[in-house]
Order: sequence, then C-alpha cells, then structure tokens
Amino acid sequence: MNILISLLGSTLDNNGRTRGLSRWNAWRPSVALAMQHDLHFDRYHLIYQPRFEDLKKRVVEDIQQCSPGTEVIPEVIAMDDPWDFEEVYGKLYEYSRNHDFSSEEDNYYIHITTGSHVAQICLFLLNESHHLPGKLIQTHPGTGPEGGYNIIDLDLSRYDMLAKRFAMERESDLDFLKSGIATKNQQFNELIETIERVAIRSAEPILLSGPTGAGKSRLAKRIYELKKLNHQIKGEFVSINCATLRGDQAMSVLFGHKKGAFTGATADRPGLLKKADGGILFLDEIGELGLDEQAMLLHAVEEKNFFPLGADTESESSFELICGTNRDLESAVNDGHFRSDLLARINLWHFQLPGLAERREDIEPNLEYELKCFAEKSGKHITFNKEAKAEFMRFALDPATAWRGNFRDLNAMITRMATLSSGGRIDETVVKNEIIRQRKTPQSATNDEILRKLLGNDYQSRFDEFDLCQLARVVEVCRTSPSRAEAGKKLFAVSRRRRHTVNDSDRLGKYLEKFGLTFQMCQNS
Repeated sequence: MNILISLLGSTLDNNGRTRGLSRWNAWRPSVALAMQHDLHFDRYHLIYQPRFEDLKKRVVEDIQQCSPGTEVIPEVIAMDDPWDFEEVYGKLYEYSRNHDFSSEEDNYYIHITTGSHVAQICLFLLNESHHLPGKLIQTHPGTGPEGGYNIIDLDLSRYDMLAKRFAMERESDLDFLKSGIATKNQQFNELIETIERVAIRSAEPILLSGPTGAGKSRLAKRIYELKKLNHQIKGEFVSINCATLRGDQAMSVLFGHKKGAFTGATADRPGLLKKADGGILFLDEIGELGLDEQAMLLHAVEEKNFFPLGADTESESSFELICGTNRDLESAVNDGHFRSDLLARINLWHFQLPGLAERREDIEPNLEYELKCFAEKSGKHITFNKEAKAEFMRFALDPATAWRGNFRDLNAMITRMATLSSGGRIDETVVKNEIIRQRKTPQSATNDEILRKLLGNDYQSRFDEFDLCQLARVVEVCRTSPSRAEAGKKLFAVSRRRRHTVNDSDRLGKYLEKFGLTFQMCQNS
C-alpha cells in the first residue's frame, strides 16, 4: 500500500482560485500528486489548518475526482505561527507519535513542497530521524497541471560518491587522531576507530586509561582538535595533572575563588572549569583528585554549575570532560579513594590505551614522527642511516626491552640521539652508545629487590621458593599492567576461556591477599 503524508499549501494549492473548470489548468501540488500516471496513492493524509477549511474541501474533492481509488484523510493541526520552528516541529512531532506508521508493511511518501519553509524543514527532520518513515517526494510545475515529481531517498549508503566522500572524511579523521602516524597494531587502530565515532557523535565524558607515557594527553588534545575542526566546540582545551593539586590549592585551581576566600587570595580567580566553558577540560591522573574535589566535579559535570571558594552564587560552565588515569579506579573505589558515582559518570566511554611494549610494530612509524617533531622544534632535519636504524630497531623490538616509560622513553632516546648527531645523520656509534646508556638506566629492580620491598628482608625464610617464583611473575605482570582487571586477564587467559563467568580482578586480588599485598602495592614497587 502506498501512503502519502502532505501539508495543504495555502498559496500553491489555491492556484485555481475559481471553482470553475479553469482551475484544472493551474498546477496545484496536492492535486497534481493524484494526477500522476505512474504513481498511485492508496491513502492520502492531508494535513491542514482550521482557517483553510474551504480550501481543504475543494482540494479533497479534486483529489477524489482525479483518483477515485485514493482514500483522502484530512487531518487538522492548529498552528498559531507557521514560521515558529518550535511550535511547528512540536505539532508535527506529536502528530507522528499519535500514528502507527508501519514502514515494513507499507510504502510511505512525505511531500515537502507545500507548507511554509519551516514546516518543510520539520518534515525533513522527522523523516531523517525515522519518526515519519519512508521517502521524501518533491513536486514541481510542468507542461500540464500534473507537473512532475522527484523522489528523494535519504539512505546515503545507496549513493556511491557520497559513501566514498564520507569514507575519505572518516579516514582523514582517523589519521588526524593518530597524528598522521601510520600505525599497524590492529588493537590500537580499532580503538582509534571507536574513539573517532564517539568524539564526533557524543559530548559525554571520556575516560582514557593506560600506563604512564602511553599517549593519553596527546590523544585528549587530538580529540579536542578534531571536535573543533568539526565545529562541535568553540572554547579552549584546558589541561591539568591532578597529581599536582593538593588541599585548598586544588579547589582554587579547579573551581576558582573569590577575593579573601583564604589567606593569599588577593583577587578573584575564575578556575579551570570556568576557563574550559564551551571547550574541553582534560583532567589527567584523575585518580589522584581528593574526595571533596571529586564531589564538586560530579556536580559541575551534571548540573553545569559550581560554587567557587568563598562565593555565595554559583558559576556556570558548559564543558566537555576527558579524564586520564594510570590507576585501577575500580580498585580505588573499593579502597575508598574514589567516588563510585563519579566513576559511573565518567566511565560511559572508557578506552584502555596499550603500552608501547604491547604494540612494538608501531615503534618504527613513531620513530619517523619523533624525528619530525624534533625537526619542528630545533629546525634541524635529522635522519638515521640504514645501519643505525637497523641497530635501533633490533633493540626496540627485543622482548627484553621493557619500554616502561612508553612513548616518553622513545621520545627521550630520539631527542638525545638527534642532538648528539652531526651532519644530520644518526650513525651506529650514536645508537650503540644510547642503547648502552638506556640499559644502564635503572629500568627495573631484580625480583629479589622487589620482593624484599614488598614482603620484607626475611621473606625467603617465610615463604616456599615454589610460591615465591610464582609470586614474582604475578608482581611483574601487575607492575606492567594499567589495571588489576587487565593483569587478571593476562594471568588467567587460558582458564578464563573455559568459564561462563569471569572475575579475574577479584581472583587476582584474593591471590595477592595471601601475601598481604594489593595490586597498587605491586605497581608502586
């Protein structure tokens, strides 16, 4: 069944103003649709306003004369101002909700030629959001009173050129988020694809977790720049490491203060939340934020307002929030160091960034990126010679190279080698000296040193060597994992596949408890 939804046109449908035969010489959109030889409508919903009752009767009669098989259903909608977008959209939205339109059983057409331009836009939006299903139909004058029509299908996947254009635009966005680095790690590339969709479509908080140096701050800045390029935000990118905030200073820096709020407050201070109004606030290491600040932050995120220190009136700020952490916030909640309600609010979009050691295939493309950054800062173009690059890549890809500092370690090594190279080329000697330096740098303590720190100097007399060998490996995994949950996944990867339900984080926690340890203690070791 073909079903048409159309607005009565007070001007165009009144083209044939007389009731005589001359009206059939004029093009009237609502009547012309019933005169098409190749398109028949079984049901015709004609929406009109009460003051056009006479015009409606005449148009209905003419439609039935042109197409006796069409059931015309006049439906009155009163509008005080047909150019008031809020009123028109509200009335048409309510109309769509009051009808049971089944697009699977019937073919629907939405006529967008008649009515005010505002009404046509509203019909378009309701069709695009699937409140009014079907295809759009547009009519136009022709050689006869029936004119012509065009059908518009909003399924953009049908249009190859548009699909290619959108694909190219998305590929450009992905490349932008990766700073133009041609990364090869599948896990990381899939993660970036998801982040791109979320960044474009959502203004909700984003939580970026991962080890120190994994690139959380850089990614947060790229998300901001992508949103700005797409005209989604107008304000600034405001960033702060919460580990640097303590006591009244934390409240003042984040929420601002009024003059005289405390000793030393000699002038008003707006605070970072206010500074981020209309933009993005990036709170790195949010797990280090105090409980009082967490409560105020939650209120500010949900209500878009907050009280500066010493203020009697609230300050307003509408910002988007990105948080970074290298801590297991769920464990922090269990330990009473992080608010569960704040975690629930910022955890809607949670992305775990892998460390550099987990994506070694991306070291080489990042090598070129680091050299490019060095050139931009120093004005000197530096490259590796073939042998030097091969030597560095052997070191970089060696499983024994832990990359505990992740991209910070990589950046530091490249900066040192580029600075010490002469003639614009990094040679083998420079690379070998840097590798020796890196290996001499205290990367990690021995198992004995770690266990002594955790269990005490007499640990060997209190535990069997069998248990200590296992514990040493568990501690190593905890030290290199961003969260207890991730550590549990690695440690119980085989057995977890055989279970219907898994709680590896809890399983790991209970194991460590036997030695009087926690995941956080292992990480800090």
